[in-house]
Amino acid sequence: MQTSQMIDTPEDCCGTTYAAKLLGLSVGTIQTLVEKNELQAWKTQGGHRRISMPSIREYQRKHNMLMTLPDSKDQRLRVLLVEDDPVTRDMIRDFCNRSEMPVDCTAMASGLEALIDMASIQPDVLIADLNMPGVDGFELLKTLKQSPQFQRMTCLVISALSPEDIAARGGLPEGTIFMTKPVDMQWFNGFFTALIAGRRQDKAAMPD
Repeated sequence: MQTSQMIDTPEDCCGTTYAAKLLGLSVGTIQTLVEKNELQAWKTQGGHRRISMPSIREYQRKHNMLMTLPDSKDQRLRVLLVEDDPVTRDMIRDFCNRSEMPVDCTAMASGLEALIDMASIQPDVLIADLNMPGVDGFELLKTLKQSPQFQRMTCLVISALSPEDIAARGGLPEGTIFMTKPVDMQWFNGFFTALIAGRRQDKAAMPD
């Protein structure tokens, strides 16, 4: 399966990791629910599990769970973090989700997983490592920039690669923000503060 086709996945299904986030359950529990047919799922030609969003909504209704599906009117900043290093991934995700700022972070370990769920998550901000196995940050950004759906998304890459190394691998798409590792959490705080302030200004400038 070509990665450029993955972002065209219909929004009525999602991957296992995102289903776990929506239901507040572990990935293992989601897999068990699929095996018990409590969630409807199938596999793509590439062997990736897709879970029906209607079956997730039905499961939430059946168990009186708070509906946590994404809402286009949601005022929170939706962040998708793609980082294969678990220490860095947990640090950034925990910072986002424990912050008093209106930020909701979904963390994934691979670029392929992110491409599968992009249409469901519809992130405002993508934070991605560049060096990852399989679909790396370079391919992830290149694929997303080809889709009009994600042209307005803010892209931030975090990497220990030097500018020369990045240039040798084709560079980054125009407008991509670069941050060198190790991650500076104080910088992240300022980054999100500026993004949220900008969104509020844009909203205030919109006619009623």
